[in-house]
Amino acid sequence: MIRRTLLALLAGAAALTSGLAYAQAKEQFFPLLSYRTGPYAPNGTPWANGKQDYIKMINARDGGVNGVKLTFEECETGYATDRGVECYERLKSRPGVALFDPQATGITFALTDKVPNDKIPLITLGYGLSVAQDGQAFKWNFPLMGSYWTGADILIQHLAKKEGGFDKLKGKKIALVYHDSPFGKEPIPLLQERSKMHGFNLELIPVTAPGVEQKAAWLQVRQMRPDFVLLWGWGVMNSTALKEAQATGYPRDKMYGVWWAGAEPDVKDVGDGAKGYNALALNTSGTQPKVIQDILKYVHDKGQGTGPKDEVGSVLYTRGLIIQMLGIEAVRRAQERFGKGKVMTGEQVRWGLENLALDQKRLDALGFAGVMRPLSTSCSDHMGSTWARVHTWDGAKWNFSSDWYQADEQIIKPMVKAGGEKYLADKKLTRRTAADCQS
Repeated sequence: MIRRTLLALLAGAAALTSGLAYAQAKEQFFPLLSYRTGPYAPNGTPWANGKQDYIKMINARDGGVNGVKLTFEECETGYATDRGVECYERLKSRPGVALFDPQATGITFALTDKVPNDKIPLITLGYGLSVAQDGQAFKWNFPLMGSYWTGADILIQHLAKKEGGFDKLKGKKIALVYHDSPFGKEPIPLLQERSKMHGFNLELIPVTAPGVEQKAAWLQVRQMRPDFVLLWGWGVMNSTALKEAQATGYPRDKMYGVWWAGAEPDVKDVGDGAKGYNALALNTSGTQPKVIQDILKYVHDKGQGTGPKDEVGSVLYTRGLIIQMLGIEAVRRAQERFGKGKVMTGEQVRWGLENLALDQKRLDALGFAGVMRPLSTSCSDHMGSTWARVHTWDGAKWNFSSDWYQADEQIIKPMVKAGGEKYLADKKLTRRTAADCQS
């Protein structure tokens, strides 16, 4: 009896020791929320594959970040907010967790109130809360490279340029065909502001998720006969919209999508029927960049690729690489301050995200020459870059059809500041101090 009790105590002590060893992370862990099933899978899958392949490449080529190996685990959300929250709750306590990329605006909304307590940052590249650009109000949110306000603003700038000036937009009809969700509704305040400034009529046409049934929406478009249609879609909604536009005779060259409606899965099944369709682009596509060549060499040529080889370098795959690169560079930046070769906490990675300084020289060194614009964040600016271009589908491939545009900060900054103040007031919080910005 005594022997059994002693053995039980020793076993308990061993388990406790094992648990402590597990709690002291030896690897930097990236939880990967993804959706490879359901109506958003055609778009969610290449994005997720790019993220995985970049982690694999950094481990294979560089041995991790200053000797710290990178690990990951995917969790399927199906783009559903409740499942995204479940994934977050399950993975947030893993040792060495760096950050979360929710991959959905709805999930971002749900996690924004959770992450301050858990001290884990959120990367929402090109999506999420537009007001989260205000880092003094949203300490843990990082809408890197753009928001739906910056995207909508750039599209209006582009339309004005095509028409010969902002004054030429007066009296025009611009319809927003949008996914009836937090994602689709985000650009509306900016478009309403621009419509007041320039006198165009903004027509709002919601599409019920997931967007496989749009006949009623395009009947409205046909009756309305807008001068331009802005498409705020994702997944199957995008190709369905293009097919309905073709069926109703709406010119595709008068259609402009957000950067989540401008990738290969959106147009390839429509083919020539999508010819002339335009969309925003945050990044290039193709296999020429060095980072893509390194992915092929160190990952796919070794049989370690996450998805099909011919998808490598596609628009959304490349965006996945960018997202993962920014997360890993935040870890690297944090190590410069908190200790090279150490696993960073979520709080330390948050500091790294807030102090990114990726100039052209650094992007070139990372193999991202020509892929994206330089990016630099700060305590007050959690976005770091507000630039995008327009590309156009020629029936077989995407071609850039504009120069880079920068969103107009004179319009956006006051909106971001007002949104930040409202958020702080609602949550009974105060703006971050200069000391907090240094922490």
